[in-house]
Amino acid sequence: MEIEILQQLEGAKKARGLAVIIDVFRAFTTECYMMANGAKEIFAVGDEKIAYALKKEHPDYILAGERNEITLAGFDYGNSPANIEQVDFTNKTIVHTTSAGTQGIANACHAEEILTGSFANAAAIAKYIKQKKTKIVSLVCMGKAALAPTEEDTYCAEYIKSLLLEQNYPLQEKLASLRYLEGKRFFIPENQEQSPERDFLLSTTANKFDFVLKAVEDKRGFHVMHKIKVK
Repeated sequence: MEIEILQQLEGAKKARGLAVIIDVFRAFTTECYMMANGAKEIFAVGDEKIAYALKKEHPDYILAGERNEITLAGFDYGNSPANIEQVDFTNKTIVHTTSAGTQGIANACHAEEILTGSFANAAAIAKYIKQKKTKIVSLVCMGKAALAPTEEDTYCAEYIKSLLLEQNYPLQEKLASLRYLEGKRFFIPENQEQSPERDFLLSTTANKFDFVLKAVEDKRGFHVMHKIKVK
């Protein structure tokens, strides 16, 4: 198995084979909780204009997302797993757009298959890839606003790679260190509305979910996330 760790938008554009687009803080942690809470499907879109257009076509769709960590105008939710942790999304369709994670999906043009990546379902991702006997894996770390690398996404890529290669990885040590790195923003009092402290806990709780989220293109070329349980 050939495994490559790539970074940000340029990495997404270079991704080959099965691409795992990683956004720990917080897009793809949030999507795990959305799906666990019953969502039927999630449109992962790069352009906020597409989100608004889909909402206009389908008023029952739920809008979730942010730019610069601020909830977009007219959206039902931002990009916080804590803020949707207890929300019942049974049979709901969600349109999700973010500064980093969904941009990676939109730009992974050369990948044969696209999954999202987070610590929340990292072991399921590795198990899925092994079961498919994938030959080429691109682990894409979306980082901060898809422009600068961040430790949490790189650590997640390293962890998934270690699982694929059956190597040891100091997971708990790495997760704990994030409190003093990019994760410190979740502990700033004035950030609590958009980036609550609980987001850090949910984003750094590994392997809570036993499913992967796979992006499938619909007839119009939109990427729709589907939940696949990994046995």
